[in-house]
Amino acid sequence: MRLGDVANEGAAQYGKPLDGVRVLAAEQMQALPYATQLLARMGADVVKVEHPVNGESGRASTPAMVDPEGRNVGATYLRNNFNKRSVGIDLKAPEGRGLFLALVPKFDVVAENFKPGTMDRMGLGYDVVSAVDPRAVYVSISGFGNSVETPYRDWPAYASIVEAMSGIYDYRHPDSPPVTIPVGALGDISSALFGVIGVMAALRHRDHTGLGQYVDIAMFDAMVAMTDIVTNFWSLGVRPDPENALQVICEGFRASDGYVVAQIVREHQFWNLGDLIGHPEWRDDPRFATRAGWAAHLESEIRPAVDAWAGKRTKLEAARELTEAGVVAGPSNHASDVITDPHVAARHMLVEMPRTDDVAEPVLVPGNPVKLSKVSEGPETRVPWVGEHTAAVLRAELSLGDAELAGLRARGVIA
Repeated sequence: MRLGDVANEGAAQYGKPLDGVRVLAAEQMQALPYATQLLARMGADVVKVEHPVNGESGRASTPAMVDPEGRNVGATYLRNNFNKRSVGIDLKAPEGRGLFLALVPKFDVVAENFKPGTMDRMGLGYDVVSAVDPRAVYVSISGFGNSVETPYRDWPAYASIVEAMSGIYDYRHPDSPPVTIPVGALGDISSALFGVIGVMAALRHRDHTGLGQYVDIAMFDAMVAMTDIVTNFWSLGVRPDPENALQVICEGFRASDGYVVAQIVREHQFWNLGDLIGHPEWRDDPRFATRAGWAAHLESEIRPAVDAWAGKRTKLEAARELTEAGVVAGPSNHASDVITDPHVAARHMLVEMPRTDDVAEPVLVPGNPVKLSKVSEGPETRVPWVGEHTAAVLRAELSLGDAELAGLRARGVIA
């Protein structure tokens, strides 16, 4: 899918669920920008507030492309800022603070993901914003939350930090150094999704009460929720030792061109596996009479047999045969596999953004995974350049004239 394309076009007549909802976001990096991008994809008008010169910190990430003015635009920014407008305001300047607060009543949602206490120090915390507009829904996403004192409240956090603290890195390989960020920014995106749920709930609550409220999302909380198996399995007696190991097979097996992953959690699936790969005797083998025998004999018996069978097939062929035999499986894909996958194309799960620095290959950004029958997808608009919409927004929302805008620019308050 390319910028400007529309999928499920027949549903355009119904509009989008968040049409009319307006979001003012002082945001950076990924956790909040992903959330507001999802809100924008569902129809919200998102105005992004960032530093008037350098923009938000995600622009400085790598790898990067170059924007039309020769500034680097990093991958983190490119992934999370479709369908937004950028207003460059220096929030540390008194005049910048005044502009932000003047904008607040024009919006339904005020959102931020700075380190706890930052917005309060700038005079832009929830108490100040709610005094300006009691109907405002104020959402904060931070590493460890703002509303409750904890030992980590003042710690900064990236996705890898809260992922590590959730216990998931230690869960599968407790005797090895952690493999960090194994699934991309899970700590960011999970927090973003809970943030979106919080915003939706607060807006619905406002419909009943007429009042906004504070939505406080901690990335660590989100990861504890996402990695529920860590604490839940421990409470049920699972330990990192052979006698108390989890009684399932969830492994990658070597095919001719990579790995196929299979998850076996029921006896009939294990018997089907044995039948498929030429070991029907596993049905009656006393070693496999209970699921405990799977873990005990995984490396000595099961893996060599499955590897020998899968090694004669591609990972996709092996996955298809396993699936047809009643074993849940899928290929462990490389990036090139995902980019060319027919399912990904059919579901519009990659959006192409043309580059602005004479590189032919487009930037690929994941599409919207929320598919609604009466909501069209797209058209997507590219990420905004730093402060690209500053003058237009301030003119429209605050009725500022050219002279006022020029003065603010001269004083370094706006882009």
